[in-house]
Amino acid sequence: MIILGIETSCDETGIALYDTERGLLSHALYSQIKMHSEYGGVVPELASRDHIRHILPLIKQVLHQAQCQLADIDALAYTQGPGLAGALLVGASIGAALSFVLKIPALGIHHLEGHLLSPLLSTPSPQFPFIALLVSGGHTQLMQVDGVGQYQLLGETVDDAAGEAFDKTAKLLGLGYPGGAALSKLAEQGRPGQFRLPCPMLNSGDLNFSFSGLKTAVLTLINKSEMNAQVRADIALAFQEAVVTVLTEKSLAALSSADLDRLVVAGGVGANRLLRQHLTKKATSIGATVFYPQLEFCTDNGAMIALAGALRFQAANKLDGASTGSFTVQARWELSQTIHNEQ
Repeated sequence: MIILGIETSCDETGIALYDTERGLLSHALYSQIKMHSEYGGVVPELASRDHIRHILPLIKQVLHQAQCQLADIDALAYTQGPGLAGALLVGASIGAALSFVLKIPALGIHHLEGHLLSPLLSTPSPQFPFIALLVSGGHTQLMQVDGVGQYQLLGETVDDAAGEAFDKTAKLLGLGYPGGAALSKLAEQGRPGQFRLPCPMLNSGDLNFSFSGLKTAVLTLINKSEMNAQVRADIALAFQEAVVTVLTEKSLAALSSADLDRLVVAGGVGANRLLRQHLTKKATSIGATVFYPQLEFCTDNGAMIALAGALRFQAANKLDGASTGSFTVQARWELSQTIHNEQ
């Protein structure tokens, strides 16, 4: 069964072909970072228009790479939400149109479910059940994953997510967009131990997170410090160390509470080098294993949507009929409330 995956939730157009027997056949990604960097952040209307410009050429590209034709596709999966409404509508409308014309089913996928399952694209891949640390954009969550569609929320952020804190702190340090990547790069020049920042909710007794206060602590530190290039790097490192400490300790606590020894890390922050080093070291010390997606699958991508769609169709053990051409998107959508409609 070959699934075409379409991802257009924000500022990256991702297309992929996934075969349930052979695995990932091809994938392509177009990033809008250069365009949005001129504005210091994502401009929703521009994002939607850029998706329109690139989505069909990317579909042709992945078909060519996989040496496939449209007629070879058995089903489609597109990101239904959450995300920017206009951007989501581009991918959903193209998916529904192709589904109607080709007379194959289309399935709306939750963006975070795609991230959650993305480590399954790698080798070795985790077996169910596992604990997942989901750190993507405005989301920081710990989930227990017992199978496809079987997700239990264990803890989440009560204010800013880790990714948001990275971006806001980067802005305080005068860094450009995208801030998280720029801050991580700057932190590599920092000197350990120069500054110490608080680790919010580290000893809260639950699995929730809070990063808004950490951003405020950085602002206070900046205001009372004599700033130069080295000090900025030292502050970036101190901030990153605080975030990594919290994410690591909470993840290990989740493993302990669930009595599991497999941890999956997914989402953009999952590409952070320091986080990977600390998590792997700490998990290994307690006999646990950490699984990460490949770096190219940490950011938004079509491969994770194609995979999630394939797993959903396999779990249902059927491909029901042809699409009616109707579709919906959900700009706000809790993963725990996912209801997928096979159209």
